[in-house]
Amino acid sequence: MTLRIDPEQNEIRALKSVANWHGKEVLEVGCGNGRLTLRLARLGANVRAIDPDPKLIRAARKNLPERLAGRIRYQVGKAEQLKYSDDTFDLVVFSWVL
Repeated sequence: MTLRIDPEQNEIRALKSVANWHGKEVLEVGCGNGRLTLRLARLGANVRAIDPDPKLIRAARKNLPERLAGRIRYQVGKAEQLKYSDDTFDLVVFSWVL
């Protein structure tokens, strides 16, 4: 059985309604396997995606399409220990984490 997440594209419509993602520097906290990360990059964002679970980061890197590789950087990291200056990102996404 194939799992289809958001076949109606509600998530994409919601993302488009809150920001213009094109060319924005985005931090995604709690990226998991990178599902949302890929959507953000397809909307034109440059995404640095972190998750504390190394297994999920490995899975995200494994599933990263080559055409998006220049726009996404996956890293093991925790929200409680961010090491970025305040002006590093235009937008921060913290979704489906809790």
